[in-house]
Amino acid sequence: MSIENDIQQAKFRNEYQKTAVNLIFTYNWMMEKHKQFFEKGDITAQQFNILRILRGAGVPLSTLQIRQRMLDRMSDTSRIVDRLLKKALVKKVTCKTDRRLVDVTISEKGLKLLEELDVYLDEMDNIFDNISEEEAKTLNRLLDKMRNSE
Repeated sequence: MSIENDIQQAKFRNEYQKTAVNLIFTYNWMMEKHKQFFEKGDITAQQFNILRILRGAGVPLSTLQIRQRMLDRMSDTSRIVDRLLKKALVKKVTCKTDRRLVDVTISEKGLKLLEELDVYLDEMDNIFDNISEEEAKTLNRLLDKMRNSE
């Protein structure tokens, strides 16, 4: 279905406006699809992102390092980490290079949760069933190009 049909808007000011609206609509559509995935782990998309960052790093990271790697850089990383702490999915450890600082690492419980959610990764990929890998590569190149136009 086209964006015009999805939002019942026949005209756009130009193709750039249509593209912007399409990106926003598609982002919201994707987040709704992924919402069920995150609900399985009783976490938010931002919490999932932090857990994946920590698992991938394999070493403790500061909240600044986590923020630099996050998809949503506008988020309050410290607040999200605190919520993960309450759920015992991460833990704070003393920084090895500066004992005055505290780093964050994923806990065993956090690792176990990600392992349980990993089972559903193929389901998440199914969102892209109607585009080829080559089309996905093209879309990635276009999105990268758009973001790097500043």
